[in-house]
Amino acid sequence: MPYYVYVLLCQDGTFYTGYTKNLNTRLAMHEQRKGARYTRTHKPKKLVYAREFSTRREAMRREREIKKLRREEKKKLCQSATTRHQTSRHKSIK
Repeated sequence: MPYYVYVLLCQDGTFYTGYTKNLNTRLAMHEQRKGARYTRTHKPKKLVYAREFSTRREAMRREREIKKLRREEKKKLCQSATTRHQTSRHKSIK
């Protein structure tokens, strides 16, 4: 079963990074404010990065790497052409 690492752009301009087994279900939870505590107070605007991994361990490792990035580095990551292609397959936050 694949795992996904994803980054959400919140309405206040901050980023939220997480991992999940089912990306579309997790995005719906964030949208309904049933996701992470952070996204309950920082409403998600859109999915800006998603990447699939074959194991939970790989996904968690990448999540930690992204969380350590500075804001500008996260912006670059999310603006890259490959991430736009990868995120287009998944439901977006309204």
